[in-house]
Amino acid sequence: MRKSLILMTLPIAACSTTPPQGSLTTPPPVEAPAEAAAPVPAAPALAYPQTRRDNVVETQFGVAVADPYRWLENDVRKDPQVAQWVAAQNQVTNGFLATLPGRDTLKQRMTQLYNYERVGVPVKKGRSYFYQRNTGLQNQSPLFVRDSLNGPERLLIDPNSFSKDGATALAEWVPSEDGRYLLYAIQDGGSDWRTLKVLDVRTGQVVGDEVKWVKFSGLSWSKDSKGFFYSRFPESTAGQDFQSLNKNQAVYYHRLGTAQSADRLMFARPDRPELSNTASVSDDGSTLVVTSASGTDERYEVTLVDWQKPNAKPRVLIPGFTHDYSYIGNRGSTYYFQTNDGAPRLKVVAIDVNASRPNKRTIVDQQAETLSGSSLVGGKLILSYLKDASTEVRVHSLTGAREKVIELPGLGTAGGFSGDIDDPETFFAFTSFNRPTTVYRYDVKANASTAWFEPKLLFNPDDFAVEQRFFASKDGTRVPMFIVRKKGLTGPAPTLLYAYGGFNASMTPSFSATRLAWLEQGGTYVLANIRGGGEYGKAWHDAGRLANKQNVFDDFIGAGEALIATGVTPKGGLAVQGGSNGGLLIGAVVNQRPDLFAAAIPQVGVMDMLRFDRFTAGRYWVDDYGYPNKEADFRTLLAYSPYHNIKAGLPYPAVMVTTADTDDRVVPGHSFKYAAQLQSAAPEGPPKLIRIETRAGHGSGKPTDKIIEEASDIVAFVAKYTGLEIK
Repeated sequence: MRKSLILMTLPIAACSTTPPQGSLTTPPPVEAPAEAAAPVPAAPALAYPQTRRDNVVETQFGVAVADPYRWLENDVRKDPQVAQWVAAQNQVTNGFLATLPGRDTLKQRMTQLYNYERVGVPVKKGRSYFYQRNTGLQNQSPLFVRDSLNGPERLLIDPNSFSKDGATALAEWVPSEDGRYLLYAIQDGGSDWRTLKVLDVRTGQVVGDEVKWVKFSGLSWSKDSKGFFYSRFPESTAGQDFQSLNKNQAVYYHRLGTAQSADRLMFARPDRPELSNTASVSDDGSTLVVTSASGTDERYEVTLVDWQKPNAKPRVLIPGFTHDYSYIGNRGSTYYFQTNDGAPRLKVVAIDVNASRPNKRTIVDQQAETLSGSSLVGGKLILSYLKDASTEVRVHSLTGAREKVIELPGLGTAGGFSGDIDDPETFFAFTSFNRPTTVYRYDVKANASTAWFEPKLLFNPDDFAVEQRFFASKDGTRVPMFIVRKKGLTGPAPTLLYAYGGFNASMTPSFSATRLAWLEQGGTYVLANIRGGGEYGKAWHDAGRLANKQNVFDDFIGAGEALIATGVTPKGGLAVQGGSNGGLLIGAVVNQRPDLFAAAIPQVGVMDMLRFDRFTAGRYWVDDYGYPNKEADFRTLLAYSPYHNIKAGLPYPAVMVTTADTDDRVVPGHSFKYAAQLQSAAPEGPPKLIRIETRAGHGSGKPTDKIIEEASDIVAFVAKYTGLEIK
């Protein structure tokens, strides 16, 4: 469903690749001055903080389940004992990290590599072009506007002025249809909560409108530019902003110049408080298209609201919550949707919404490749497909005839292609493991792409090789993986293996300046496209969720074994990393095969699989994980839950857990409890550390300086335990 509800982080703090609504562009990058490396102190003997163990045991379906560290679920901002524990853990972790050889070298090089101009895909409204640009090391990316395609730019918003620590970010933003106003969201400290504000583009001044309690929301202007639609939750109970469950999301209309209290309720389902409800305005402006879902699965109900008629009743167009129906656009009463109804790899259908009994007419049928994105621009359907996890883009007429293929620079990821139905141009970004984001303008009629922005770099992309290989998982399933390393590097080398494996999220090639520092030092990076993702459609997702979740872990373990067996990685040289649902992945495989890995980095992971649904957005995830209060699901979850399957006496590798105090997607209590249990069960041997960031959340909005700090810590830690010498 909407990716805002999916647990997603990028490997080693990847730079922006395919930016969301806005993104990352100016003067040539200036190299950061190199600092003299301080002498590295000797590593101290690790003495983990003493963590209180409580006698908390609950019997579920006849099974006694111990939860001795439940008190660590309490909000670190509210509970002094949890705050004290966090401070003590960070003291131990920071003391150890300070001893790692090469950490300062990595930080300096990452700073240099990050210091290049980055531009996001522009959004055109009226005659204006809106985009974000970062000169290199700015903590947050400012937003600019041009009055013509290549005209002079004008600064609209500099989020670096929002806070002194750079942790308050410009999140989603949408220009009004005439380009006169800009609706934008402010994200503080990495939280998922948003505050909406409006800017007058002509004057550059913020108008008085302010909207709060917004989360996981679409933002859509009325065609007359007099107001906008958004989704919000009820105000949280005092002190529970970062932990309470999110229920009763409703869609509102805000008219410019009025108070939020006067906003008009457009759609709500008080009879189904668990539903998420988001809306967008149809291309002709007449109708509000509301998409409702009960979890993270692409199973939607679509409702049409004639919003200009005060007493008009909502009309359910797609009932039942059984399939993915994602609105693409419309021409008159013909509405186009991307759907998996009868098409596991998705197709495009058209529906005449004015018909007495609307029928779904197939426009572009399912292909051998998986349809990953659709847009309606210049009177054409622009369809993005995943071909073995790499992008291919095709152009079709509105009757479905395939007309062209948009030429891309190579093996990688393309994204963007938004615009109005009659606009002759659109923009897209292309990136790969060794290619930072380049932004292209595509002329629909001429079928021609031209580079609109190309970054200037401090490295040669051709120095690095990208290849794709396939390996057989435990049950014989053929699984792809990308291998990235220096050209000419053929022998076994320390390797960092990354995967996600869930929520139908496809992992595709992306560029990371911080990852490049690992590659430059002679390390290998591998991205495994394991089951649970969406790379091969619904069947690939279904094979890695609910009762099939063990396939995800088997695939990942199989990738590690294949890398060693084929000589990519030496024994004792394999590190693993994953974030969010990928953090769960790392926690599970480290319990199941601790001997396979030299180091592990589980980031912002879901570690307690019996209580994940009790906090913030966790209740949405039952589509992938199951219900802890249903016996069959409970037994599946307990069998792999990272927190519950830590065992004394296992040869655990070096582990550094990472989380953040303001993560209200996967609350940090997951990582706190997991780290405490791991330290208690395996106090000897390689370190079991937890790195807890302050004024940061699940990943989005994180300032550049925090990204570099965290990445240099991670790479130095991984290098030490895989045998990579930092030079």
